[in-house]
Amino acid sequence: MQLQGMHVLVVENDEMNATLLELQLAQAGAVMLGPAASVADALRLIEEKPDLAILDYRLGGNETSEDVAHTLAERGVPFVLATGLSADDLPPVFARGVVLEKPYVTEELLAALAEAPGKLTA
Repeated sequence: MQLQGMHVLVVENDEMNATLLELQLAQAGAVMLGPAASVADALRLIEEKPDLAILDYRLGGNETSEDVAHTLAERGVPFVLATGLSADDLPPVFARGVVLEKPYVTEELLAALAEAPGKLTA
């Protein structure tokens, strides 16, 4: 998938994971929005109209990214959920995105981002 110039929202509360995602996205030519470490930060950054999003399920303060996924789906923004959880253990809204199991390599991330737009419209 060509990510050149695309704006990708990253919702991730772990600083090391966020830094790794920033490097992976930069190498693919994308511009990272975030990282957003909370639901409030993520909802604010959605106003910048990202082309795609990468979400972690569990955020700080006992938050999850479920509300973020609902907002992205309502606005037609494709997303990838990068998580250690099984797809069967996730709320139904995440079926509208691509679930990428951690740990993953860059090629798997890019493949998931490429698949995400088709998943949202399915």
